[in-house]
Amino acid sequence: MSSWEPWLAEGGQLKYRGIVEAIEIDLKSGRIQPGDRLPPQRMIAEILGVDLTTVTRAFNEARRRGLVEANAGRGTFIRRRIDDGRMLGAASAPAVDLSMNIPPQPAAANLKRLIPETIANLLSEEGGMLNLHYQESTGSESDRAAAAVWLRQRIPDLRPASIVLTNGAQNALFAICECLASPGDSIAAGFVTYPGLKAIARQRGFALRPLEMDEQGIDPRSFEACCVTAPPKLLYVIPAIDNPTTATLSEERRHEIIAIARRHNVTIIEDDPYSSLQSDPLMPIAALAPDITWHIATLSKCASPALRIAYVVAPGAAAATRLAGVIRAVNLMVPPLNAALASRWIVTGILDDVALAIREENIARQKLAMSALGGAHVASDKCASHIWMCMPPQWRATDFVEHAGRLGISVVPGSAFAIGSKEPEALRLSLGVAPDRDALLHALKQLAELLSQPPVAAKAIV
Repeated sequence: MSSWEPWLAEGGQLKYRGIVEAIEIDLKSGRIQPGDRLPPQRMIAEILGVDLTTVTRAFNEARRRGLVEANAGRGTFIRRRIDDGRMLGAASAPAVDLSMNIPPQPAAANLKRLIPETIANLLSEEGGMLNLHYQESTGSESDRAAAAVWLRQRIPDLRPASIVLTNGAQNALFAICECLASPGDSIAAGFVTYPGLKAIARQRGFALRPLEMDEQGIDPRSFEACCVTAPPKLLYVIPAIDNPTTATLSEERRHEIIAIARRHNVTIIEDDPYSSLQSDPLMPIAALAPDITWHIATLSKCASPALRIAYVVAPGAAAATRLAGVIRAVNLMVPPLNAALASRWIVTGILDDVALAIREENIARQKLAMSALGGAHVASDKCASHIWMCMPPQWRATDFVEHAGRLGISVVPGSAFAIGSKEPEALRLSLGVAPDRDALLHALKQLAELLSQPPVAAKAIV
């Protein structure tokens, strides 16, 4: 029995689809055969240089298409064929994606109309075609001024000169790390954290140091102990609605973390995609300690990830200029038309309206999730687009992911977020991708039924 050699098919807009299409191509060409084993997901992620969540989503899609089947304890295999050449057991039910942390797109947000309408208006105005030209790597003066207007809701007295526009939060995080750290430097973060940080550390040779967490997020005592041993170069923190745990740092804890960082000369990266969705957000770390904090505010969670716009608040104008140098080397600039669209939405109030519509839809979906999952051990925030669900004793998270995949439901295990040896038996369930509340409720009820069964009995469900 052979093992598949991972590769990415070209032309796919999404990497997970590139993995699935590569499996399909190799199966049709005879390079792999029904019954062949696929390598472990973690190994595929390392070979291809992608996040484990990307591979998990690819495996779930491959199961939905009937290409592969999982055998708990043995691995994942290419499905056997029946006589007419079709894949045995090919799924006909549509998949429900609870793996990608994307905000819902409620009708009230009306992005299908707003995006093309705004673009048409921008281009038709006098000078509008300048939005198709090259612009500064920091972002244009007008776009930085608009960003300052929006960001002053959370960071008072902010000056546009301290702001840099980037192609989304991942681009911002990479550029900041590239600006501040060198290979071999360490970055402290919660023991489960945003997988994008893991990808950057792997790519650039940074050491990630896990910190203990509780229901309020990073434990300051663990951060202090980490600093006493050997201060990290950077601290990465998601202060509000943490990804994946949904925890929000209290005001007291934010001050504690700042005090520790100052004592040990640690720079803070504050990744804050979710506070604009909260009805009563706390003061960001960047407002409390602007001289040692780099703040990232993206539109991906409060509007749409397709805009690829994030704003970085640097500790000052000089720091912003340094960051712009990295942006120039990596991707030159943000798409000017996207930046202009975001600015127009800020000054007209549309962005706040869209964020409010997404918040209200998140609240409704959170209520559905709490109802459907019943007695499950779940951590959540009423304004979040995801929840963190701990496994009952009879289930391992990886086994549950495999069983859910057979139902056509994509979920992500806690191991995808772990940066140390401690891998929690938990799942992140993202509530935003499901096309409507009925589809979400159906999927959550299926997961609840699966959760109530021991793994052996669960085979009867799928």
